[in-house]
Formats: sequence, C-alpha cells, structure tokens
Amino acid sequence: MNLKRMWAVFVSRNYEFLRDRAAFGWNFLFPFLIVAGFVVVFGNDNRAQFKVGVFPVVPDTAVESLDLPHRFKQTKYLDLVCFDDFDQGMDRLSHHKIDILIKNASRPWQYWVSDTSPKGYVVEKIFRESTIAPEAVDALVRKEAITTVQIRYIDWLFPGILGMNMMFSALYGVGFVIVRYRKNGVLKRLKATPVTALEYLTAQMLSRVFLLLFTVAIVWAGCDFAFAFHTQGSVADAAVVFVMGSIALTSMGLLVAARGTSEEVANGVINFISWPMMFLSEVWFSMEGAPHWIQTVASFLPLTRMLAALREILNDGATLAQVTPDLLFLGAVSLVCLLVASWLFSWTR
Repeated sequence: MNLKRMWAVFVSRNYEFLRDRAAFGWNFLFPFLIVAGFVVVFGNDNRAQFKVGVFPVVPDTAVESLDLPHRFKQTKYLDLVCFDDFDQGMDRLSHHKIDILIKNASRPWQYWVSDTSPKGYVVEKIFRESTIAPEAVDALVRKEAITTVQIRYIDWLFPGILGMNMMFSALYGVGFVIVRYRKNGVLKRLKATPVTALEYLTAQMLSRVFLLLFTVAIVWAGCDFAFAFHTQGSVADAAVVFVMGSIALTSMGLLVAARGTSEEVANGVINFISWPMMFLSEVWFSMEGAPHWIQTVASFLPLTRMLAALREILNDGATLAQVTPDLLFLGAVSLVCLLVASWLFSWTR
C-alpha cells in the first residue's frame, strides 16, 4: 500500500465534500437539529406519558377542581384532557388519542378503556389503585431503595441515537456515493492511475470516519451542554469505541459499494442492512426479554457491539480492557469487510 496515494485520495474526497455546499451544510446542520429535538422531547423530566380524558368538564378547567381521586390527580406523568360530553371523549378514546375516559363526579367512578390499548391497560391499573386507601396498599407492598447508580433514560438512550446517526452516515456516505461514482464513470478514470482498490477503499473509509467523528463531537458537545450527561467512565475510552465502531460501519458500506452501478439497488441493500440494526441493536429499547435466538442474531451486528461497549463505559464506568471482546469483534468486522470489498471491487461493473 502506498501511503502517498492514499493521502491524495483522502484529501481529494474531503475537498469534494467541503465544496459540495448542500451536503456540507446538511451534515453540519443535522447535528444541531438532533440537539434541538432532544431538548424538545427530553427537556422536561416530568413530561406526560399517559393522556386521561375527563367529562363532562368545561375545557381548561383546573385539575384541582375535578372530582376525581386525589391520589390519581397527584400522579406524575398524567395529562388530564377535558371534554364537554361523552361522545366527544369516546371518539378520542376509540382513535387512541387518549388512553382512558373517566366520568367526572360519578359515584362509583365510571371509566372506559380500550382493550387494544397497552397504555390504557396501565393507566387503568393506576386509576383503580388510586381509589384504595394508602394504608391498605402499604400493608401489602413495600418499596425498597435502589442501591446502585440510577441511570437516567436520556443517558441510556443517547449512545443509541449517536450510533444510529453514524450507521446511516457511514452506509449512505460511502456505499451510495461509490456506486454513483461508478455509474458516472469517475472510477473508470481512476482505474488508469496507479491507485489500487485497497488503497482507494481505505482512503474513502478514513475520510468518512473523519467526518463521522467530527459530527459526533458536535452532537456530543451540544447535547452535553443541554442535558449535562452523567458519565461514569472515561470519555477518552468512549472515543476509542466511536472510532472502532465508525470504521466497522464504514467498512460495511464499502462492501455494499464493491459492485454495482444502480443507485436504486444500492439503496435497497443499504436499507436491508441498516433496518435490522436499527431495531435489534438496542438503539431505542432494550432487547431484554426477547427470544434467545433474536438476541443471538443481534449480538452479531456491529452496531449492537458498539452500543454495548459505549453503554458499559458511559453508564457503568467500564474500562477499555473490560470491553475488549466488543472492540475485537468490531476490528474483525472492519478487516474482513475491507479485504472482501477490495477483492470484489470493480472500477467499472
């Protein structure tokens, strides 16, 4: 491998990206849009999770004046929505715009809930429990204190959002672009130069990794300023995982781009690769409790291993030595994909 030729391709790719004002502006703006979305969605720790319809009540009536169980009105994460009559509330309930409908000032309290609504099932339990005297409940159950460090949901979710953004940027930023180069004849002209397939693909990978890390740094700084993340481990260790993860994801994009001149086919293949990772790699939710075979399949996805290592470091205070198996897996994926992509790579087909 000739480092000078790789450096030339690396620099030219970065210059091309910087000169494309639309692409550069979007990649620079998108991280700030992510930060703004986090502020709107997660800025309030007491945001409502359940919507409770109450009738007959004049809209904008104060919650304190409603004739409902006091403990229910004081429950956190409930948003009480007032309706003039039963028909209006039932229409909202049947369309899942509210989770439960309760008649105000009725004895016994009357309520309606959809049997097909998971949230309705939960809020029904909350409502029924609130009608029981606290002393009776306390005699049956006892709350114990959590002795371990309590991790906020935003602290758990944030690595997943970063990983998802990196995944799409790596796959589309490399796989889709190289196929377009082949279709437009750019690679055909490069074939006449001394640059080898391995040198070209390595330079493309390093260029994309550089841009990915730049984007991650912006998102991290902005979100940390807005939410003051609680990190238990070393940020430097997390940076190493980000580097290894970005290399692995980008190498998968190179494998997609090794052959083909159809951007539509490349787009379909990238979606085929990215969607399982988005749903099985614990980006949004934990796979705990899922069938064992699904967890086994998920463990072989690069995004799964990257997010697992990141969360162990950031949430649990693990060191690089403790996440070595995940790093070795990412390194193996990177090496295999890069070598196979170089072997299959075609400048024209």
